Amino acid sequence: MTVTTPRMTMPLKETPASVSVVTPQTLRNMPRAFSADEALDLVPGVRVENQYDGEVVHLYIRGQGVLSEHGLRNITVLLDGIPLDDPTGFVRDLFDVDWSTVKRVEVLKGPSGALYGGGASGGVVSIRTQDGPPKQGVEAFFTGGSHGFLKAMVEDGGTQGALNYRVAAARTLGDGYRDHTAFHATNLYGKFHWQASPRFEMTALVYGVGHFNEIAEGLNAEQVDQNPVQANPDAAAFNEYQKTRRITAGLTGRVALTTRQNLSFSAYGRKTRYREAVPSSVDHATYTNPGAMFQWNLMTGKGHVRNHAAAGIDASWQTIDEYAHPNMGGAVEGPALLSDETIHQGGGGVYVMDKVSLGSAWTVMASLRRDRIYQNLEAWSPLPSLSVYADWGQGFTPPSTEELLNNPAHIGGFNQSMSASTSRQVEAGARGTAGGSLYYDAAVFRMTTDNDFQRYRVPSRPLETFYRNTGATRRTGLELYLAWHPLTDLAVRTAYTYSDFIYTSYEPDAASVVGGRLPNIPEHMASLDVQYTPGDHWIVGGGFRLQNRLYVDPANTVWTGGYTLFNARLAYRWTGKTHAGEIMLSGRNLLDKNYIAFTEPDPDGNYFQPGPGREVFLGIRLRFGGFAADPYP
Repeated sequence: MTVTTPRMTMPLKETPASVSVVTPQTLRNMPRAFSADEALDLVPGVRVENQYDGEVVHLYIRGQGVLSEHGLRNITVLLDGIPLDDPTGFVRDLFDVDWSTVKRVEVLKGPSGALYGGGASGGVVSIRTQDGPPKQGVEAFFTGGSHGFLKAMVEDGGTQGALNYRVAAARTLGDGYRDHTAFHATNLYGKFHWQASPRFEMTALVYGVGHFNEIAEGLNAEQVDQNPVQANPDAAAFNEYQKTRRITAGLTGRVALTTRQNLSFSAYGRKTRYREAVPSSVDHATYTNPGAMFQWNLMTGKGHVRNHAAAGIDASWQTIDEYAHPNMGGAVEGPALLSDETIHQGGGGVYVMDKVSLGSAWTVMASLRRDRIYQNLEAWSPLPSLSVYADWGQGFTPPSTEELLNNPAHIGGFNQSMSASTSRQVEAGARGTAGGSLYYDAAVFRMTTDNDFQRYRVPSRPLETFYRNTGATRRTGLELYLAWHPLTDLAVRTAYTYSDFIYTSYEPDAASVVGGRLPNIPEHMASLDVQYTPGDHWIVGGGFRLQNRLYVDPANTVWTGGYTLFNARLAYRWTGKTHAGEIMLSGRNLLDKNYIAFTEPDPDGNYFQPGPGREVFLGIRLRFGGFAADPYP
């Protein structure tokens, strides 16, 4: 297995960093194929909170990214090589990803600023979609179930000479498990790969999304006890919602300059129209975000000493045209103009990298960027079935678009009181196989951060969220993944994460916070999945996901209890001469456990957003032509 997230294609065994790979076997078992929490459930060190059981998620890697009220923070996300983050490293959402067409996800954990810049101080998530089959084929996927959930997807693909293509369209909708959480989405995706010659290849990408979701907001403890599925009264009265329309076009490719040199490149343009109704206002924004990347690669040496050197440049820009009117109730806009502004942003980095392979046992890799972030990595492989690695790295996180646009001084303009956050991490790990049936991947790390960001509220604008620098943290963690195949038709996979994340300094109230745990990060998380395949047609699987209690506020005075959620699935697959198919019945939270799915600080005590109860889904997938001849493993 090879990975590409370190910006160099290399075997996973030789990668001197903690990288988890989500394969098609896992992605195929998603009941709804709709959100990131389904895809990343078995990745240790990663926590995904699904705010309304829809596509709106919060994603943390080793506690980095936990701050954001909207979107993803401190994490670079790539979709078929195209970055989804803006110049500040902020990813607004993952609406562009149709998870039913994804074939692979790589998660690089820990500070990766030396590879991808300040937006990757927490890590990198690289998502790859399917290619077209060797010959023309059609696939259709339908699933539906609890809370009015329905999804339909159809795709066409194939190979015509040097051109491989795949186009897909999907429509998803649901009522939501709480009042005022309905959603609907349309995804369109096109991928065209042209192998012009052995020395030149290029992929054109175009994808668009239309997404709408109502916002229920959090509840206080009394409201949760009364009715956990109700919406916050403000959310219903002001008809809170988000509406996103976006189109992206991109081009990636590689050209061989000589037998040992090549140039890889990508360029993209993205335009987003966004509207959000909150109690104070109805905000309108248009985001225009182009970017490009070029990387030169040189391979030298042979035998026991091999070298891969690279140099590159990243650049991206963003223009935000934003205005807001007061919300008079029900998302009806008043005539007053609360803000009207145009914001220009830009970012880029120049970097050099070098990877030296010394025989089959040692790999040393170093990277340097112009923003003074650097990383040094070493790996040692004493046995063919074992890889041991160690690395030390720094991260740099500038204030993101989300944090800058929430200005406590007045509506509109930038929050100018924030400075950059920095992090340092030392990590060691091992991955390998034992006995031919067990694969393991374990990592331990120690990370310190300075100038951490914090969410807070001000009395004069109690319904809005603002951000500030607040102090420092120490984060110690253990991540473990095991995959065991005791029998040919039996697979057991489990992931465990231990997070000891505490504040070492804090402003403005250090006495009550220092030594306390970071909010929204449970100390223990674990997932288990067991799958049995008796014969060629039937698949039986299930497992659980658990976590212990977590605190909501920095002072650790408010907390939510731990929980264990059980799920199961039953599938039947068949193959004909010209087609293949699958029917899957799946259930989530089968014991109907009451739990809190998402928490956030709130001065009115509206901390809690309850999770969905028992959910059942029925899906069918049909593959024709070339898709039928090359089904998922």
